[in-house]
Amino acid sequence: MAVDLLEEMRRASETFRLAESELPNLRLLAQATLHAIREGGTLFACGNGGSSAQALHLVEELTGRFKRDRPPLRAMVLGADAPALTCTANDFGYEEVFSRPLKAFGTHRDILVAFSTSGNSENIMRVLLEAKRLNLKAGLLTGCTGGRAAMHADIVLRVPSDDTARIQEVHTFYLHAILSVVEDGLFHSS
Repeated sequence: MAVDLLEEMRRASETFRLAESELPNLRLLAQATLHAIREGGTLFACGNGGSSAQALHLVEELTGRFKRDRPPLRAMVLGADAPALTCTANDFGYEEVFSRPLKAFGTHRDILVAFSTSGNSENIMRVLLEAKRLNLKAGLLTGCTGGRAAMHADIVLRVPSDDTARIQEVHTFYLHAILSVVEDGLFHSS
């Protein structure tokens, strides 16, 4: 049976329409990110699998450029350093691959953006708990229920879907919206 691409597009469109209910939380996370970076803080991002790629996407747009040429902004992907990740996983368990580097580098001025389509990854829950311990703002981009991790984040952006592809499509929109707010807030040209 062939994939009906028009039906896939319609499902994606419907998921975006339903995600409009998350605009207040998206604004909160975008403003919190702008505030942290404006105050000299660092954005830390993390996720597993495809969510890791989205964390990398968010960070590379901050350290590089999104829509305009500008100075690089402070951002780091937790777990992107393969030797550190494998050392931590080997010595402390995969559950600690994000929380351990956040413990090393995070301060109260920073912000964490964690991506998890299910919200049930132990390493995501632990990094959110570490963020709370460090008294830094933590956002979670997740799926329909938010999973167990949702109770540990300050700001939760849910996607009203259980379909991983649909969730990640909306997460990409969310991260682009955050980037737009940050760049406009820091480098708005009158």
